[in-house]
Amino acid sequence: MDKKIVPVFLGADLNCYNFARAFHEAYGVKSYAFGRYEMSATKYSKIINFKVVPDIDNEETMLRELTAFAKEHEGASLYLFGCTDDYAAMIIRRKAELPDYIAPCPPAELYTSIQKKAEFYEVCEKYGIPYPDTVVLTEVPEESAVTAEALGFDYPIVIKPSSSVDYWKFPFDGMKKVYFAKDPADTVKICSEIYASGYPERLILQKVVPGGDSHMRVLTAFSDKNGKVRAMCLGHTMVEEHTPKALGNHAAIVTEPVKNYAFAENIKNMLEDMKYTGFSNFDIKHTGEGDDFRVFEINLRQGRSNFYVTSCGMNIAKLAVEKWDDGNDDCVLNENEHFWHYVPSKVAFTYTEDKELVRKAKELADAGKSTSSLLYGYDLKGNPMRLICVLEVLRRQHKKFKVYYPR
Repeated sequence: MDKKIVPVFLGADLNCYNFARAFHEAYGVKSYAFGRYEMSATKYSKIINFKVVPDIDNEETMLRELTAFAKEHEGASLYLFGCTDDYAAMIIRRKAELPDYIAPCPPAELYTSIQKKAEFYEVCEKYGIPYPDTVVLTEVPEESAVTAEALGFDYPIVIKPSSSVDYWKFPFDGMKKVYFAKDPADTVKICSEIYASGYPERLILQKVVPGGDSHMRVLTAFSDKNGKVRAMCLGHTMVEEHTPKALGNHAAIVTEPVKNYAFAENIKNMLEDMKYTGFSNFDIKHTGEGDDFRVFEINLRQGRSNFYVTSCGMNIAKLAVEKWDDGNDDCVLNENEHFWHYVPSKVAFTYTEDKELVRKAKELADAGKSTSSLLYGYDLKGNPMRLICVLEVLRRQHKKFKVYYPR
């Protein structure tokens, strides 16, 4: 804490802006970010110094840029974070070659065991963490191998890559984050298109967990350098994005007390037993039956919607700076309720199917317990280009939901 804090991010999306805002609110510092191109979430911001590096997703380029940056900021405490799966993976793999940075992330040897969904589900089995009924493929199947009888669950089904890091490196027309297949022929067609792109990893076929966006939960945990879970925050998703490449990204969340959910303790035990370090982020869905929640995946980084954690009083920048190596082992479980949203509140209220959740969000907003990531007064004041950009981003959400939200 005696040194100047300098946050450094790989990425330019909402994840980056949310984290940079947390650092600015906590310490009044400006962040630095590297990305392949500018994005609206961070464009014209006063709290981020952004540098375009077209091939920053090349690991040698990343090492060269970050090494040069460290030399320019000798004596500072440099905190490094990846804002996408790919960037986070690069940092995890090459962390040992970046000794000038504090990079709160899991060790490289752990990366291979849980980053891919297929491997993660094997870990879930060990710790009694339920996940959706799943079949794993290594190649394009025959139709007879993916009938409902052969899979053990009915159509429609979900199809998604086991490794999202590898998946996005092989773009193709019609590419989606998640696919829904209506019958065996559709499954074969989707798998054929994915594998034809060059994607080398396994595919996940899953039983659809019923319910809309408001059945989702998101859990964020922070583990210190000794592998102790030091903070956990749970969000009840109101609505998600539904554009093809952003499907599942949280658009509005109401935080809830972690202690109300039994699965959080199992996840905490898993993280500590594995000696996991840094941020972890879990997508979870309620089946609609009792306490039956199913974990979909773990992200080995802070989530894109991480400001839901900061907004309820658990600033994630403070977690990273003050709990990473403080010698303590206390664990803070969030109990505060707060309404966070990336989209305009009207969009969240209109498209959230759980009207009781909408009532709760409106109640919180009326009580002043509401935060919009992009509407940061400091960044908008005296910054007309940023203001115009943010207002346009928010305006477009109305059309996006009108076009893409399923009815």
